[in-house]
Amino acid sequence: MAGIIIFIVLVVLALWILASCIRIVPQAYAIVVERLGAYKETWNTGIHFKTPFIDRVARRVNLKEQVVDFPPQPVITKDNVTMQIDTVVFFQITDPKLFAYGVENPIMAIENLSATTLRNIIGDMELDETLTSREVINTKMRASLDVATDPWGIKVNRVELKNIIPPAAIQEAMEKQMKAERERREAILRAEGEKKSTILVAEGKKESAILDAEAEKQAAILKAEAQKERMIKEAEGQAEAVLKVQHANAEGIRMIREAGADQAVLTLKSLEAFGKAADGKATKIIIPSEIQGLAGLASSLKEIVTEDNIDTKES
Repeated sequence: MAGIIIFIVLVVLALWILASCIRIVPQAYAIVVERLGAYKETWNTGIHFKTPFIDRVARRVNLKEQVVDFPPQPVITKDNVTMQIDTVVFFQITDPKLFAYGVENPIMAIENLSATTLRNIIGDMELDETLTSREVINTKMRASLDVATDPWGIKVNRVELKNIIPPAAIQEAMEKQMKAERERREAILRAEGEKKSTILVAEGKKESAILDAEAEKQAAILKAEAQKERMIKEAEGQAEAVLKVQHANAEGIRMIREAGADQAVLTLKSLEAFGKAADGKATKIIIPSEIQGLAGLASSLKEIVTEDNIDTKES
């Protein structure tokens, strides 16, 4: 029984030693292996075997991009204003061997390095420039940290200034300045609005006056056109009436001629017309020569008839 127990123990121990010599490295990780205390190799993704009791895993390294948020650091600007700035660093391990043997505490080293680099950059800038130059500060810090951490097997991908906290007095002054600036912009906008409103009102009055003048012009034209049409119609009516009178006279003369009237009848009609003319209110009457001759003939006949009557009475 004792021999069986010892065999079982030896088998279990052998299996345990064999299992400890087999390592599977997952994706985005690397393992630094040492042999007898010295660096041997770096295992990447996959299955690996090590020599028992001689090789050992020195460090398991995460190759993913990592983010470290450092607490606010006091910095002094060029114009002697002390402010608090906290940074966020995005980095990635590119060489597991350098990372394992380059620096004892890489995160602490990056924090101290970012603080000193930030102080150097801010020390060359004034307060207003610091508040408006985040991108410039980020770029300078990333370049400086990337160069400094390269011997540690670390690549700094991005650096961001999370918060810039000036002193309370500076914040109050900035708030007053921003309030004054907003009030100035409001006054400018109000003045611009009133200006545009005045211009629009003036343009509206101008357009109204133009439209009124156009309306009066059109009304005058239409009135003149109507008066012109009325006068034309009246003239046409008078002309038509004259034509009808003349036509009626012509018809009367034609009918008299067709009836076979002689010169005596025509003379009689002329005398009737002359009588009608004499009954008028005209102060001057022009008598044709034919009618004057007829009037003289009538007077002579009247005298002859009168003398004959006297001679008859005497006899």
